[in-house]
Amino acid sequence: MSELEFFWGSGSQPAWSVMLALELKGVPYTSRLLSFSAGDLKTPEFLAMNPRHKVPVIRDGEYVLNESMAILVYLDRKYPKAPLFGQSAEEAGLVWRAIFEFQNHLHPALNVDVVRPIYQGKVEENRAAIEAQMQVVHSELRQYEATLARQPWLAGAEISAADLVVFPHFMSLLRAATRPAAASLKLGILPVERAYPHIAAWQKRVEALPGYDKTFPPHWR
Repeated sequence: MSELEFFWGSGSQPAWSVMLALELKGVPYTSRLLSFSAGDLKTPEFLAMNPRHKVPVIRDGEYVLNESMAILVYLDRKYPKAPLFGQSAEEAGLVWRAIFEFQNHLHPALNVDVVRPIYQGKVEENRAAIEAQMQVVHSELRQYEATLARQPWLAGAEISAADLVVFPHFMSLLRAATRPAAASLKLGILPVERAYPHIAAWQKRVEALPGYDKTFPPHWR
């Protein structure tokens, strides 16, 4: 049986979530690192797997799947050790709630309105919007901080898909905050150990997972 193939791009948060899951579960896989700038996601071979030309994609024998959440569910069903969505209906509810709260409340403000303009070097024309949306981000992060003061992981006592989904986006925020373009912004996120000590401790727990170093975006090093 051939190994599962994992198609990803450096810095893609959804792909990072899936790679964390692969490492956490100890799933054998063949890494297929693609280049955004070289057009690897627009080749006929890749478009045959995902016509939306986005990563991540997995190919497991003849089975091909895109969309990170769908992949996480697939991996959890096929490789149930280290469950990502809990072991009971109650635990599954908490995991999915944490995921949807992130997607519905933190993700839009974080990625679209804060991180993206910093990465694109468009701070000056978006300064007011960035600092306004950071208030939304901080409101959500305060809730994460309170949650992580009570428990080690976002959905309870064990790591779950919620942690794997949120973590790459949080790391992207930290990286954006260190960009020269962000130097004049009042982001209030660094040092994270002072701003959000319980979130910082959670970050270190994720970074201590087996295989974590393999998942870190190569172009961030």
